[in-house]
Amino acid sequence: MVRHPLAPEQIEAGRRLGAALRSARAGRSPVEVALAAEISPETLRKIETGRLPTPAFGTIVRLSEVLGVPLPDLATVWRTDPALSNAS
Repeated sequence: MVRHPLAPEQIEAGRRLGAALRSARAGRSPVEVALAAEISPETLRKIETGRLPTPAFGTIVRLSEVLGVPLPDLATVWRTDPALSNAS
């Protein structure tokens, strides 16, 4: 399978998603959240730091459930570029 490089917008969207998940995790440990979501702590760390900007849909669904963040809210974070919101 050939993987095409991600566009800068996709990379930035991944960073926003990671920041939102890190914020939603609040005081919970990454290990606790990762294990509850049935992913590895390393995968969660990569998502939160933006090193994995396009995680699998199932991973995001599980994190959404574990963190109590509605999936549409995470989709909005991923889609919405704050720089565009401030341009008006």
